Amino acid sequence: MCGIVGYIGERDSVPIILDSLARLEYRGYDSAGVAVIDAHGALTGSKAEGKLSRLTEKLQNGSSLAGSVGLGHTRWATHGRPNDANAHPHMDCSGKIAVVHNGIIENYAPLRARLIELGHVFKSETDTEVISHLIELHYDGDIVAAVRKTLAELTGAYALGVITSDEPERLLFARNGASPLVVGIGEGEMFVASDTPAILPYTRKEIILQEGEMVVVGRDGYELTRYDGTPVHRDVIHVTWDATSAEKSGYKHFMLKEIFEQPNVIKETLAGRIDEDGHVHLASELGGVTDEQLRAISKIAITGCGTAYHAGMVGMYLLRSLVKLPVEMELASEFRYGDPVIDPTALVIAMSQSGETADTIEAVRIAKDAGTTILGICNVLGSHLTRLADGTLYTRGGPEIGVAATKTYVSQVTAMTLFSLYLAKVRGTVDAARLKQIGENTKLLPASVDVVLNTSDYIRDVARKVRHMRSCLFIGRYINFPTALEGALKLKEISYIHAEGYAAGEMKHGPIALLDRDTPVIGVMTDGRVRDKILSNLMESKAREAPIIVVANHGDEEAAEVADYVFWVPRVDELLSPIVNVIPLQLLAYHIADIEGKDVDQPRNLAKTVTVE
Repeated sequence: MCGIVGYIGERDSVPIILDSLARLEYRGYDSAGVAVIDAHGALTGSKAEGKLSRLTEKLQNGSSLAGSVGLGHTRWATHGRPNDANAHPHMDCSGKIAVVHNGIIENYAPLRARLIELGHVFKSETDTEVISHLIELHYDGDIVAAVRKTLAELTGAYALGVITSDEPERLLFARNGASPLVVGIGEGEMFVASDTPAILPYTRKEIILQEGEMVVVGRDGYELTRYDGTPVHRDVIHVTWDATSAEKSGYKHFMLKEIFEQPNVIKETLAGRIDEDGHVHLASELGGVTDEQLRAISKIAITGCGTAYHAGMVGMYLLRSLVKLPVEMELASEFRYGDPVIDPTALVIAMSQSGETADTIEAVRIAKDAGTTILGICNVLGSHLTRLADGTLYTRGGPEIGVAATKTYVSQVTAMTLFSLYLAKVRGTVDAARLKQIGENTKLLPASVDVVLNTSDYIRDVARKVRHMRSCLFIGRYINFPTALEGALKLKEISYIHAEGYAAGEMKHGPIALLDRDTPVIGVMTDGRVRDKILSNLMESKAREAPIIVVANHGDEEAAEVADYVFWVPRVDELLSPIVNVIPLQLLAYHIADIEGKDVDQPRNLAKTVTVE
């Protein structure tokens, strides 16, 4: 989850590294550090516990740290508590080699014990420091050879960067598993980072490292190889993002900006995929997932983590309703160890915004070993998931900086809606007129979401009144049960208020015992076949004196009667309602956290891309 940055060129690397790390701080903010080769050829650096601002302040207070070659890192702790000693970069005994690292070295303990026996002295509790000492052990004047020998001894998923004062004209980086790295190509300078937004102000030309590859970068270019030295050619990607897409654009927080981007995100996800008649066309995008394969599948298994899991659950309901196939939904972390019953007649749909989520990637590997067809639902071109999957449906959400996913969820649910409509058409399971109706209604979603966003000030007023709650229950049924789960996740992620999502019918099987006047119940009660059931559940909650907040369609008098507060949303097709209904819950979570002074974009203990178990 950590963020890595590297620079080599003619400019002072320190300001560039700090600026780039600031764009990666969503990946980790327990500590930060930088190492450079200074004008005297010495390897020197600085590290600080806490957010990047502490390192920046430290460097601004009289530091003379400067150099045209350097590495930087922002950490999300896995081994060793956050402090200065455990912050990256980590040096070897000689002080001539430094390493930054994202991921986990699974066999670090025996490696560390071996190195200690050989006389190496460690200064941290991290697994990362083992790497720098191993490189020192293998170094005999060729840093590339030393790194290759070191990589051969490491077990785990990682991305790493290496700098040495003995060879100051090059930086080395390697990737194994779900730990992304991109190489930015400049004029007389090169950049490396964990994600594109870090280097976007400096170059729009990049390549993406894939698993089992390493790259040596110099001022005038790079050499990309496999670990064994086999050369790799990869076409340069020209990044088309507007630079402001990675900035706040006047919003107080990235999360708020990303919530308000959702109408455009929906438009982008739909673009070119639904024709004027409401018919969905995906065949050209699904790659190795052919219509013939889709007609032959006997079941579908969907997997993902966190918000992606909730989006996949909406997809489960959509597919069951429209395609009439058995559909299973399982957390990727459980899929890995739960002995999934899958075979070559199944389709596995893997959901991941980054395409690098470790548990999801491992679930995909298990599915591939079983011979199943894999469809990835992903936002990042060239990510690990997209390379493993037989076909990928890109969500087109653009960069999401806020740790708590918002537009990720909406784009994933929109993509799942498209795929469900397409699969129903391919298999002939739903009347063509009904498919056309839903398809046409998807085009109205951006406007419907816009209507809800316009109620943000009212939702903020409600947030002021309920922000002192000690706990909160979100309830929904059928296709909006995942909406309740996602609403609860958003609230606890960024406000640190205990919140749980429940299938509303389960309230009487235990959770209703929690209710009192200090425990609000938030119910999703828009039109559909379970609306009246939700109303009954809310009445039961009201009878226990719980404050009631309801997401309901405009003009619903019963909602207004039962609720203390109503978040009004436009009427849409029931199968599309999760996309609209989640918006007020996102805004409620945001406003409570903001009013309470929480760090909305970087909630404690969380990081954006979870590349470790």
